[in-house]
Amino acid sequence: MIRVGLVGFGMGGRVFHAPLISSVEGLELAAVVERSSDNAAARYPGITTYRSLEAMLADPSLGLFVVTTPSGTHFQIARQILKAGRSVVVDKPTSVTSAEVAELIALADAGGNHIIPFHNRRWDSDFRTIRKLLDEGSLGRLVHFESVFDRWRPVHSGRLWKEDPAQGGGALLDLGPHLADQALLLFGKPESVSAEVLRERDGPGSVDAFNLRLRYAKFSVTLSSNCLAALARPRFHLRGTKGNYWKWGVDLQEPELNKITRIEDSHWGQEPSTNWGTLSVDVDGGKVTRPIEPIPGDYRLYYAAVRDALSGKVRDPVTGVDAWRVARLLEWATESSEKRREIPCDWSEEPQ
Repeated sequence: MIRVGLVGFGMGGRVFHAPLISSVEGLELAAVVERSSDNAAARYPGITTYRSLEAMLADPSLGLFVVTTPSGTHFQIARQILKAGRSVVVDKPTSVTSAEVAELIALADAGGNHIIPFHNRRWDSDFRTIRKLLDEGSLGRLVHFESVFDRWRPVHSGRLWKEDPAQGGGALLDLGPHLADQALLLFGKPESVSAEVLRERDGPGSVDAFNLRLRYAKFSVTLSSNCLAALARPRFHLRGTKGNYWKWGVDLQEPELNKITRIEDSHWGQEPSTNWGTLSVDVDGGKVTRPIEPIPGDYRLYYAAVRDALSGKVRDPVTGVDAWRVARLLEWATESSEKRREIPCDWSEEPQ
């Protein structure tokens, strides 16, 4: 049994990490850092509440720490944990700069510990289904891949750090890591990126919209998000030489996790048929259109893989280098937006 300490119990800790950890055999949600409240103990009786990270690091029984605090604090907290000789899961973004991610990778390697980014949307239902379609070659040669995460949020959330770029606020660092990680996992490293990173809502605040275009040798990828989408676009649109695939709506796990403390549903992650994507392909000169039954989404698979990685059975499900690539790509996107030109991607500086 791996006893887990959770650093922070805001939305990330309460909605994502605590229910998932509690739902995976071999992991025990044992402790939490809450500075002044006891919200975790109320939801998870028997959990130990610490008032500081230092106090929780003094607990030798904990085999894994999970950082789910505001984005701008991830680097300092993860560095403290790694310097204490402990392994850590870090919510996205792992840090707000690629240089800081590289430093965390070096610390983990030097101490023989794990740093595992929480890139949970690799286990979304729609993304798992798209990987299968691409592996099967259902669309022929892919010419364009579009991934969109739109929201209708004309007023900011009220969480001040979310509007402060210095603290990791803004759409590019909030949703950008999800979309960038999925693209990098599917297609590898792009040759260049051109981007618009914008503030569209009224009033001061951080960027709330972006449009990234990744150029590959024979196809392109568009990653996009904004907060003024009263009528959302398809979540995914793939175009290939044999046909297209459209998928509307986002994975359903987040709103369901918001209601529970652990997963008990045997049908977890299954989408209703009204949410299925549509495949339209050419068959013998005629167009055939049909819904595609999706693979269920399951974020528990991430933590099951973390458990097995800590036990030495498998590699880390997401690596520090994965997080570095995401961070560097988003930095190039910001540079492209500021300079209003396409930026070549020089991957030679990647940590080894």
